Amino acid sequence: MLGFICSLLAGIAMSVQGVMNTRLGERVGLYEANMIVQGIAFLLSVLAVLFLGTGNLAATSGTNKVYLMGGILGIVITITVMLAIKGLGPTIAVSIILISQLVAAAMIDAFGWFGAEHIPFGWQKFIGVALMICGVLLFKWKL
Repeated sequence: MLGFICSLLAGIAMSVQGVMNTRLGERVGLYEANMIVQGIAFLLSVLAVLFLGTGNLAATSGTNKVYLMGGILGIVITITVMLAIKGLGPTIAVSIILISQLVAAAMIDAFGWFGAEHIPFGWQKFIGVALMICGVLLFKWKL
């Protein structure tokens, strides 16, 4: 149940943040908005580690360096979401983002990338993705 609630909150937060970041970017600039957003996230992350952290940052040296690329993806995510929302509007942009997230996650599962459990991509998943794409087309379709 906690995973479900967190997934709902993450989806809502991502959509709201995308629009907020886009509006901020319209005022201060795309990369400036990204710096502000990522800077605030960094400061809050430091505070979270100081007050709530129970892990071991020294273990980073023994971690597969590919996993550190997640930090690099942060800038890619923030900027591309802002550009997508600016170009397509929140509904269509987030719909396409969700479909691409689902397909990427399914590929990670199907191939067992990054140590994920191998879960085959069956015909049901193909139909699910096709239905999602049809849903985006219906959202976009103007009578």
